[in-house]
Amino acid sequence: MPDTLKTVIDSDTLHRRVAELGAEITRCYQGKPLVAVCVLKGAFLFFADLVRHIQNDALELDFVRMASYGSGTSRGRQTIFSKDMEVDVAGKHVLLVEDIVDTGHSVEFLLEVLKKRGAESIRVCTAVDKHERREVDLAVDFAGFPLQKGFIVGYGMDYAEKYRELDAVYELVPE
Repeated sequence: MPDTLKTVIDSDTLHRRVAELGAEITRCYQGKPLVAVCVLKGAFLFFADLVRHIQNDALELDFVRMASYGSGTSRGRQTIFSKDMEVDVAGKHVLLVEDIVDTGHSVEFLLEVLKKRGAESIRVCTAVDKHERREVDLAVDFAGFPLQKGFIVGYGMDYAEKYRELDAVYELVPE
């Protein structure tokens, strides 16, 4: 029996909010060079749509992918890059773009790395902010949609590498 998908954020609402976020980010970084960093794999669709709405002649794009290691049954506390950034962020404004921020551990790790690499400022943008699940103290500067519960897929977010291609956000209701 296939999984059941319940629409949480429809495509029109999603794309309208992404355009609004792009406008907010444009105003925030008016006249400032900006490096937008996409956290792979989940944020790639959101990132592609978002950067098309950011009006900044000095915009640079980069990508990072992380892996956590620990026991097989719990979230690993040791995080490494499986794909590191290539752009030097020293002295630059950085926008970290995530698909979802929940516990905050991966964002916390990336913020520390970016600080050590000398970023002038760092802000976080996410499609979905699950603040209620936060285990670390961090702020999301540009949040698309706050959600409290549910396992969500679509718009880059997956379950076992499935559903990333969907153009809306759904709650996955297991069989």
